[in-house]
Amino acid sequence: MDHDKSLYLRNIIFRFSFVGLLWSSLQPQGGMTMFEELFTRRGTIASYRAGPLLDERLRYLRHCTQAGVGRATLRQIAAHQLHLVHFLGLRKAERVGMPRIEAAAAQWLRRSQGRPTGPVRPKTRRVFVGRALRWLRFVDLLAEPCKMRHTLAGKVAVFAAWMRKDRGWSEETIRSCCNTVDRFFEWLDEWDVALASVGTADIDRAVARWHARGCNRLTIRNYAQQLRNFFRFAEHRGWCAPGLADGIMPLRFHPRETVPKGLNRDEVLRLLKTSEGNRPVDVRDRAIPMVLIAYGLRSGEVTGLRLNDVDWTEETLRVRRPKPGRTHHYPLSRGVGQAIVRYLTDVRPPRPEKAPFLTLAAPIRPLGRNAVSMVVGRRLDRIGLTGKRRGAHALRHAVAQHLLDHGFSMKEVGDYLGHRSVSCTAIYAKVRLGTLRKVADIDLGGLV
Repeated sequence: MDHDKSLYLRNIIFRFSFVGLLWSSLQPQGGMTMFEELFTRRGTIASYRAGPLLDERLRYLRHCTQAGVGRATLRQIAAHQLHLVHFLGLRKAERVGMPRIEAAAAQWLRRSQGRPTGPVRPKTRRVFVGRALRWLRFVDLLAEPCKMRHTLAGKVAVFAAWMRKDRGWSEETIRSCCNTVDRFFEWLDEWDVALASVGTADIDRAVARWHARGCNRLTIRNYAQQLRNFFRFAEHRGWCAPGLADGIMPLRFHPRETVPKGLNRDEVLRLLKTSEGNRPVDVRDRAIPMVLIAYGLRSGEVTGLRLNDVDWTEETLRVRRPKPGRTHHYPLSRGVGQAIVRYLTDVRPPRPEKAPFLTLAAPIRPLGRNAVSMVVGRRLDRIGLTGKRRGAHALRHAVAQHLLDHGFSMKEVGDYLGHRSVSCTAIYAKVRLGTLRKVADIDLGGLV
């Protein structure tokens, strides 16, 4: 890219970081300003200002404004807030439970149905309740029942802290392990078994449940492995009988026993063709797969990108890879750069978030890992593709097969994909590459 365009793009990033913060600071901060922005009639403005819980209502409205909620929706939220406090008879801040909210919604619905503006749609009550819950939860006035999944929540929290501080595991791994242990403890509560009295037979019974559900061997193996991690930790803490961890034998699983279900060249091109429109969703949903296809990134690596990771002067892309714990620098291809530029200039709102890819509807926030995979999955649904991986990893497999079929060694492919070892890449070597030459030619017509 030439020097002028590099300066232009750097100015865009500055605008996102500076103007986004400025935009937030200029949003209405006082009660009079906020309601005058939303309403025009003096009587209406006065009624909203005179209603109970003024500060609580305004705080949430400002929060919604900063999240990108439109003016029409803000007006509806303000109206629902006022109706709710009146129907609940609130005069001061107090916690409200779900039964009272349901009663207020029913009262509001009866009043709305009596108006000459037409019938009330079935989802209207659901919207009213949902907005009431979100507002009351935001201002900490929602009396939610204490939901404790099991009686050993404290021990799970200690285990999570150990994984985070002593082992340095990723948050995704910690969440997965804690979820496994939570499920096991729920099962213990059902059978009224104390942790100190758990035996190998109890663990075997818990693992056997996953067999009965028809789970595949990898799922069962991961479940048993995570239980073994916990019981090894629990033994050192004296929470359970010694030797339990050694008695948990995860199933054998050979990672190269199945062929990876990636996409071939024609399927990748068809996927990209679904995002050729000018709608904001098409522009964004084109940039994300382009990044995935060009560099074989995981969905978490895409969500980990930041605006300043694109060096427009040097034409490089910086990618942080949490799994091997390294940072890679890739050359920024013209096709990927153009897709990102179009998204940044035409679609992305001037928000203070550093993540490049954001949601398109309020609340505006960075896309998560699942959302990135859903972008790919929705596009695959449009072309009617079945029987293959549905998320971002399908494109990662396509990149790996493309590189191997073009003569790169497994070591080179593994380095490009951020694999820890060659064994992680060996799964792609099972396919007879000569028969898939047409699949491997993922040049995308010069797009990448």
